Parts: sequence; structure tokens; C-alpha cells
Amino acid sequence: MSANIVQLEQKRNYLMKQLTMVGDFRRGTISVNYRKCGKPECRCAKDESQRHGPQYLWNATIGRKSVAKNLRLGPEVEKYINETEEYKKFMKLCEELVEVNEQICDAREIKQPGSQEALEALKKKLRKQLMKRQTKK
Repeated sequence: MSANIVQLEQKRNYLMKQLTMVGDFRRGTISVNYRKCGKPECRCAKDESQRHGPQYLWNATIGRKSVAKNLRLGPEVEKYINETEEYKKFMKLCEELVEVNEQICDAREIKQPGSQEALEALKKKLRKQLMKRQTKK
């Protein structure tokens, strides 16, 4: 095993330890919204700068569906801010971990079959595997 692979494996182990230290997290973003109510005599209809709000809203896409929740200013907003920040840390660590693993995969040797018969058997096996994947789609 080359020194490069050893260094990459050490980096991977470090990143995995960092993942265990990530706190509670949730995906999504928090936005501050000012809205018009739709009443023609309301101040928001007459003056664009006089909209209602602020309203604090957490948004996320979960399973191809948009989810939203109104938040109360104070501890609830603070909690959601901290959790979404932890999610960003988690995603950054995951991305780094994938990159390091890809570098490890590229650095490892490709094992060659011992004989021509073994190579042909491997090719046949792989064709079957790949054909099964195509028919499942």
C-alpha cells in the first residue's frame, strides 16, 4: 500500500470522526417575509413599504415535496438556525468524505485475473450484472 493511500485513509478516518461530532441538524432554510394581506383599504395595499411582518418561515424540500413552518421569533428561530447550520456542516463533511473516498479508489491497483479463462469468466459475469441493471429500469 502506497504512502498516498495511507494518508488518504487517515484523512477519511478523521472526517468520519468529525461526522460523529455534528450536533442535531435539519435541512432547509429560514426566511424573513413581509406580506400583503389583500384588503384594499389596508396600509399594505397603499404603501409597498408597509407590508405585514416580519414572519419567520422554515422551508425544506423533503421527498420532492415542499414543507414549510412558521416560526416564532426567539428560542424557536434560534433553534432552527442552529440546526440548519449544523446541516450545512454535515453536508460539507459528507462531500469531503466522498472526494477522499474517490481518491482512494483511484489510487488502489486494479487486480488483474490470473488467466485468460478467468478474464473471460469475469467479462461474462459482468455482462449479466449490467444487463440486469438495465432491465430493472
